[in-house]
Amino acid sequence: MAKFDRNAGRKKRHLRIRNKVAGTSERPRLNVYKSNANMYAQIIDDVEGKTLVSASTLQDSVDGHGANIESAKAVGKAIAERALEKGITSVVFDRSGYIYHGKVKALADAAREAGLKL
Repeated sequence: MAKFDRNAGRKKRHLRIRNKVAGTSERPRLNVYKSNANMYAQIIDDVEGKTLVSASTLQDSVDGHGANIESAKAVGKAIAERALEKGITSVVFDRSGYIYHGKVKALADAAREAGLKL
């Protein structure tokens, strides 16, 4: 009996989401990735194919370390602050196939609280 691969299922969901969600220059895409050790967030302009802003728990300027809810909040706050500095106020949220719960929800809520429109 084959073992179920959770990450393969997530990647399939991510492809379905990406068929519907795309970032433009006016409203770029906020992408979230979480590993077992860290949290990452990027704001991407899909028309140009460029990352405009990024934040992760690996950066010293972000308060959180590791992949927990407090770290997700710190990454969400950092990405929102950096986006507002660049003049980005509204984004499309791309949860990358993850369930909108726990760390992903904490990151999104922290970005909203910091002034970003999702």
